[in-house]
Amino acid sequence: MCFLLCIGLCACRREERPLHTEIRETGAETVVPETEPPTEPPEDETLVLVADYIPDIQVELKYATADNFTGQVIYDFQQVYLRYGTVKKLMAVQTSLAEAGLGLKIWDGYRPVSAQYQLWEVCPDPTYVANPETGYSNHSRGSAVDVTLVDSSGTELTMPTGFDDFSALADRDYSDCPEEAAENALLLQTIMEKYGFQGYFGEWWHFADSVEYPVEEDFQP
Repeated sequence: MCFLLCIGLCACRREERPLHTEIRETGAETVVPETEPPTEPPEDETLVLVADYIPDIQVELKYATADNFTGQVIYDFQQVYLRYGTVKKLMAVQTSLAEAGLGLKIWDGYRPVSAQYQLWEVCPDPTYVANPETGYSNHSRGSAVDVTLVDSSGTELTMPTGFDDFSALADRDYSDCPEEAAENALLLQTIMEKYGFQGYFGEWWHFADSVEYPVEEDFQP
């Protein structure tokens, strides 16, 4: 009974599909479905909204809230943007993690140059914040992400520290943290490196695309 009902519903949907007519040279009228024209993917250097390409990825943009080391709202936007070339690599990571019932949560992505200056004013320490007077963060290139792992319900896995922890526990020497945290951090590092990202030793959560893009000084989300 359910099978027949499904067939009936599908048939109704097919009948409701928009149609247009095509007149051939023979004079015969042929009804064909309305179709969308094919769209070309963006160029790798194009900044795109990550959620448009990885809709199941978790986002908690820390600098769009006061829940960060500055205690201030730095961004006036809520979504994550990255270079399309970087997004393609992130898609591969997300797909691979899904096979194990896991996924990514993004804490930071593209960072406007103006925001980099704000962070430097609060923490002028090049170990943790790139000095915008001498060189920009890869976040301002749109090719770096701060990420952690989540389970299928969206709950964060145990990691060595929280985000923006400027202690020795946050580095990639996992010998000084609990075994579970070390294993999870190493899993994240391994899979990100597998698909073309490079980690920063001082922050277990930070990864930059191995392809370097120019600093983006004009784009505002």
